[in-house]
Amino acid sequence: MAALNRRVRGFWVVLVFCLVCQQGYAVSWFPFGPDGGDARAFAADPKDPGHLYLGAANGWIYSSRDGGRSWARLARVGERDDLVIDNILVDPADAKHLVVGAWVPGERTDGGIFISTDGGATWAAQAEMRGQSVRALTEAPSDAKIMVAGSLDGVFRSTDAGAHWARISEEGSKELHEVESLAIDPADPNIIYAGTWHLPWKTGDAGKTWVSIKQGIIEDSDVFSIIVDPKQPSVVYASACSGIYKSEDGGGTFVKAPGIPSQARRTRVLLQDPNNLQTVYAGTTEGLYRTFDAGKYWVQTTGADMIVNDVYVDPGNSKHVLLATDREGVWVSDDGGDSFAPSNKGFSARQITAYASDAEHPAVVYVGVVNDKQWGGVFVSKTGGLSWSQLSNGLDGNDVFSLAQAPDGTMLAGTGHGIYRLKDAAWARVGDDAGAAAASAPVWVPDDPKPAGKGPKGAAARASAVKARAAAAKAATAKAAVAAAAKGFNGTVYGFALSGETMFAATSQGVLRSPSSGVAWTDVRAVPAGEWRFVAAAKESVVAASLGAVEMSTDGGVKWQGVALPAKVDQVSALAVDGRGGVWVAGREGVFVSRDAGANWTMLENLYVRNINSIYYDEAAERMLVTSNGPATKVFDAAVATLKVSASDTGWNLRFVRPVGDHMVGATLFDGIVVQPRMVDSALVQPGGAVETQSAGGAPRSGAEVAQH
Repeated sequence: MAALNRRVRGFWVVLVFCLVCQQGYAVSWFPFGPDGGDARAFAADPKDPGHLYLGAANGWIYSSRDGGRSWARLARVGERDDLVIDNILVDPADAKHLVVGAWVPGERTDGGIFISTDGGATWAAQAEMRGQSVRALTEAPSDAKIMVAGSLDGVFRSTDAGAHWARISEEGSKELHEVESLAIDPADPNIIYAGTWHLPWKTGDAGKTWVSIKQGIIEDSDVFSIIVDPKQPSVVYASACSGIYKSEDGGGTFVKAPGIPSQARRTRVLLQDPNNLQTVYAGTTEGLYRTFDAGKYWVQTTGADMIVNDVYVDPGNSKHVLLATDREGVWVSDDGGDSFAPSNKGFSARQITAYASDAEHPAVVYVGVVNDKQWGGVFVSKTGGLSWSQLSNGLDGNDVFSLAQAPDGTMLAGTGHGIYRLKDAAWARVGDDAGAAAASAPVWVPDDPKPAGKGPKGAAARASAVKARAAAAKAATAKAAVAAAAKGFNGTVYGFALSGETMFAATSQGVLRSPSSGVAWTDVRAVPAGEWRFVAAAKESVVAASLGAVEMSTDGGVKWQGVALPAKVDQVSALAVDGRGGVWVAGREGVFVSRDAGANWTMLENLYVRNINSIYYDEAAERMLVTSNGPATKVFDAAVATLKVSASDTGWNLRFVRPVGDHMVGATLFDGIVVQPRMVDSALVQPGGAVETQSAGGAPRSGAEVAQH
């Protein structure tokens, strides 16, 4: 084991050092996937088509120097993780000058225009567009200084490369708002097309007057993309929720394109091959379509389960095509779109919600994700979180909210639709096989309420009673297992806990228990029915919590009692129990500890954050690891014995942290897994966790200095 730990530490040193050298941003912890997630928009350096930018749905801009084969994080726009980057412009005259448009899901007055003058390393919000939900952004092909932006509030124009903006649609217009797409005539920058959530519009005088161009388009169609042929400006394509349309008279009349089913599909993006304008790609919510004859005949080139947000065609090689997709990240084709493969190295935008480690193999860890359907589920790492592979066969695309290892070594996944067990690299839902559940049903023998007397007869009676109880319990449990299996538990499983050989699960339908390593489960009837969000255990103490109540057992889950919440806590947001029997409860108000089953509570006064999202008991270090939603980048270490608190900044918005050997791993809200770069037994590590290497003159250099070189 010592040799294994040394090898793992050495691997960490090499990979973290390499990552420091590659990344240009300064953070304390480093991201390591799992790769993939929501990719939104591409942009290319006009002077170097292999130098690409990628906008994500979590505020990040990524860059690639190899045509999208691999990616590196560049910067988080606006230093927030809720901006959707749907549009990126690169100045043809100055590749370091970038302009992006962003919006925030669920908000009508949040987002804006952001500008970088250093190649995307830093960003500043443009004042006049602050608060605008920018859904469209484009520049004039004939004059890149002229830009047009579309927001939910209207259309805006800049004539100085984004430095200043002015509204060019009527303020408060009941027609020209909720602008989703824009295009500018390749020869005349005063001719602008605007697609809204209710049909398209056109101006020929830079916005002084606008006319509706809806003839031929199904009424009330949302227009997601508009493109103008660069050599024949009278040819205009528009995509909508009702299909794809083509006009050959500058938008005067449109004709619906055949070959693409209309009503159930949204075409989010249209793109012409710059080397062959007759070839047009249509990225839809049901896959990629392509036409070789300017829209007369379309064929689908990917599966219908792919949601395509953007398409990029290499102007130097039309065979090289990239797709930005929901959940699946970036896909690449080298045959002009006939086939695609994932191209997500370095791109990670996963929402991690669950974590578990292998008790026998510390470097083997598992994480669960949400919102990624069949491209998400569970990922496994055999390198302590440094590299990942998907392990989701059998999960049926379900979101994973909890993970745990059963006493027999089996991994369990709690999903939005029941509990799954991992066997032979595939998951099976507990209860789907009634025969298997009955065959391996657990035996649980309760305490005998009427002990037999002393002496030989008493001993014989006791033995007989034990056998009878065992037989009855086995039969009853098998019967219950068959009934449960036939019924099939389909609730949401928020968390697992292990006390001795018994597992507990907090679910939307109550607290469950399993003494059979998760093969069969029964209700804990001593705990009131309802939705229980949290469960934790240490030694014989087991605690479960809903948003407004806490139940506790001090005998491994046999007997339960209610625990009064701290008076200051309105709603429970995190729960833990330590090895001394202490109960830890958190909410928006902070963290509270009780040593006497809730009779008295102590607030961690020197924990200066509120809105806690996670508490985890690190048994080996006798500490609680605490994270919060604000400041979200801090991880707090609270000593169980003294309640002394220390803090460190990870540089990431955290959902929770977990120890892995002598390091910690963090799950971010939207950016996958990050790891702590502290190798305690390495000569490359100095106090405080700074990664160092040797300069040419022999003096040590910090990680930040290495990154600059």
